[in-house]
Amino acid sequence: MGPVLHSICTTIVIAEFILGNLSNGLIVLKNCIDWVNKRELSPNDQILITLAISRITLIWETLYIWVKTQSIAFITREELKIIMLCCILSSHFSLWLSTALGIFCLFRIANFSWQIFLYWKWRLKKLIVGVMLGSLAFLLANLMQTSITLEERIHQYGGNTTVNFMGVRFAMFSELILFNMTLFSVIPFSLALISYLLLIFSLWKHLQKMQLSSRGHKDPSTKAHMNAMKIMVSFLLLYATYFLSLLIAWIAEKHQSEPVYNICVITGLMNPSAHSLVLILGNPKLKQTSLLVLKHLGCRLKVHNIPTT
Repeated sequence: MGPVLHSICTTIVIAEFILGNLSNGLIVLKNCIDWVNKRELSPNDQILITLAISRITLIWETLYIWVKTQSIAFITREELKIIMLCCILSSHFSLWLSTALGIFCLFRIANFSWQIFLYWKWRLKKLIVGVMLGSLAFLLANLMQTSITLEERIHQYGGNTTVNFMGVRFAMFSELILFNMTLFSVIPFSLALISYLLLIFSLWKHLQKMQLSSRGHKDPSTKAHMNAMKIMVSFLLLYATYFLSLLIAWIAEKHQSEPVYNICVITGLMNPSAHSLVLILGNPKLKQTSLLVLKHLGCRLKVHNIPTT
């Protein structure tokens, strides 16, 4: 990859890194403050705070891997195991918590008369807990498969305690991380896809009924439903982009196409960064807090920029 393209990619990764930490950090901070003040958190806020924490971890790991793959660096067997373990854990909880958030929004917002929908609507908390507990089976399978495959690959390299990361990146890292992340993302992605599509369909149907009742686009309720539908569509697009970027990155690594791999890393990093920003913009409480923070920072910058006489 040329120096110009490398500089552009690095700049974008750093920008996404900063945006992701700020947006997810704000979600964690606001919910922690509410937790201290109210002594409790709603199920939605519980999902948001754990999702934000997992995404911060994932963003830091992605930056670490990016730095490692962009420079000739040696890595020990133990360090490689730790990196892979952390990547699997943060990616797993980020994906499944995003899916849980989609399921939660579906049953809280959508309006269907199906018997099974109504059954789980009144047992939503149990459903979310069941989904997250069930995901642990996939996490265990992922960890076991990765551990077995890692030992096989290290044995192929002669059992060296130190491995040249650049030399084994395409042979080992893509197969263990990208392939496993893609494989074990199919089920949460499918559940999230179904949830968001059903929710978008429900919002669209309700919006059509409101327009037929001559309320028009200027009605506050109509605007709220249109904004909700836009947010759900953005969630779906970001989730789909993340899943496809994993798949394409794995294929690019197999064919040793570094530019495509780097573009996929940038595209995949959009999900934990931009999705959290959309969550803030779509949540009045978080949006108000972010505006207050930005206003406070703006005032501080103006104070520091005032020239002394």
